[in-house]
Amino acid sequence: MLKYLLLLLFWGGGLQAQTIWVSGAVEDSLSHRPISGVLVKVIDDTPHVVTNAFGLFKIVIPKASARLLLTQHGYHPKEITASKYERLLITLSPLRKDTDPVALAKARSKMLHSSNPNYGNTGMGTSSFYNETYGATYENKFVHTAAHPVSTFAIDVDRAAYSNIRRFLRLKEHVPVDAVRIEEMINYFHYDYPLPVAGNTMALYHHYTTCPWETSHRLLQIAIRARALETDSFPASNLVFLLDVSGSMGSPNKLPLLQAAFRILVNNLRPVDKVAIVTYAGEPGVILPATPGDQKEKILNAIDNLSAGGSTAGEAAIKMAYRIAADQYIPDGNNRVILATDGDFNVGLSSDEEMEQLIIQQKESGVLLTCLGFGMKNYKDSKLQSLASKGNGNFAYIDDLEEANKIFAREFGSTLFTIARDVQSEVWFNPALVKSYRLIGYENKILPADTTMTSEFNGGIIGSGHCSVALYEIVPVPEVATSDTVLAQVKISYRHPQDTTVQCLRGGIPAELTLFKDASNDCRFAAAVALFGMTLRKSSYCGKGDLDMVSDIARQALGADKGNYRREFLKMIKMVRKGK
Repeated sequence: MLKYLLLLLFWGGGLQAQTIWVSGAVEDSLSHRPISGVLVKVIDDTPHVVTNAFGLFKIVIPKASARLLLTQHGYHPKEITASKYERLLITLSPLRKDTDPVALAKARSKMLHSSNPNYGNTGMGTSSFYNETYGATYENKFVHTAAHPVSTFAIDVDRAAYSNIRRFLRLKEHVPVDAVRIEEMINYFHYDYPLPVAGNTMALYHHYTTCPWETSHRLLQIAIRARALETDSFPASNLVFLLDVSGSMGSPNKLPLLQAAFRILVNNLRPVDKVAIVTYAGEPGVILPATPGDQKEKILNAIDNLSAGGSTAGEAAIKMAYRIAADQYIPDGNNRVILATDGDFNVGLSSDEEMEQLIIQQKESGVLLTCLGFGMKNYKDSKLQSLASKGNGNFAYIDDLEEANKIFAREFGSTLFTIARDVQSEVWFNPALVKSYRLIGYENKILPADTTMTSEFNGGIIGSGHCSVALYEIVPVPEVATSDTVLAQVKISYRHPQDTTVQCLRGGIPAELTLFKDASNDCRFAAAVALFGMTLRKSSYCGKGDLDMVSDIARQALGADKGNYRREFLKMIKMVRKGK
């Protein structure tokens, strides 16, 4: 009985200093994906636990070292020796499926619920999404070039909308129209545009093609590619993890997933980096002062021992996190607050507008902001999107551990290391060739023409190696005799992270039309994603486009498909079809 009491208190954090424990992660030896539901038992003793949806476990052991037995259907059992405070990475070897009918049945059942084996449905529910909030977006209309020849918008590479839409589709839920931000869907993917030449911050690319869903129209794709920092030249990082541990984060798809995601980030830290951790519920608190990145055990222990409960004092927590980041500021370094939450603030300032003004004040410190959204039903997308856009930041939604790996491992540099800030695009269309134009997506990033990059009209941020893509649908001027050969002029304005001087990248786009079928894989795939977003929004601008067209274009434009994200997109199209 005493051992059970110790175990209970251990999970609640009551006797952390006195208990003897180990923690770890269990993964498949072939796919390296986490394995949930693994029974972890101390041999010849009582304590046992089960790995969570992300393959993680913590267990009390009766002495400084002990033998553990790990078992799971479909895998060979494994015995290991675990020592006090050890952090383990354990691989289990799968049995041959034709000799293990239980594992085969489980695998079939899992595939019925999700195409991604990392995605756990436990505790997530499939009921209506009662209290989620999204900023209203109204589709951009066609603009007459003669009256308004200049289109200006803020550039960034937020990707939250895509993974959030994926969450809705996996749960067979209706996708809210305002959750569909087409530019975030397009920019979720990797594109193979070449990096800029040495010495340049960004490179500019474009394609001008026929339009597959409206044959009398044209498509203009504009892409910018940022320079990529070498891993060994990443600047030192001063990071403050601002973690929501309020009661609303208690469900399995929130705090446990948050912990798993930040474990991935911590494993990428270096000795020159430092991390502080601020948590907030009823009131904020510093659970870890600034700690060097090579003290991973200390940082991970702080993350592993988080528990949820209480109200959500977001205002005070944000102020505290920025104050710590400013106190630890590294000149020419990567100074950043990483906010992880469902966005449901309810103590102090809490409205979108109030939080927006708060973050505008805080960003004057020179500290950047990354917002990570988690969870559902009370998820406040509108608030996190606003905070990221006003705080010189980026925004992602983490729906499973694979997405956490994408953000914090595969795209570690582009997520955390900014190459340019206040990035704006200004496109001047030639009225002699362009009758009207429509920017697809970026509805909430439109800026007044001829902005001077004041604090009111700041642009977005671009990370190391990032590629940002924008698409315009164009109605051409009926054929007339003209000597004009320039379709448009582009000016990209930006600032370097530690400089206030405005830099510019300019380029002209010739009116050389390419058939859509002859365009590059990247160009065609981006158009397929844009059309998919338009169908989800039930856009009046889809023309002849439908899900069949989306699927056909995407399937023929997969290219190298690093990470198989484009193939996953094809599965999402099938999910929409099944839901109709």
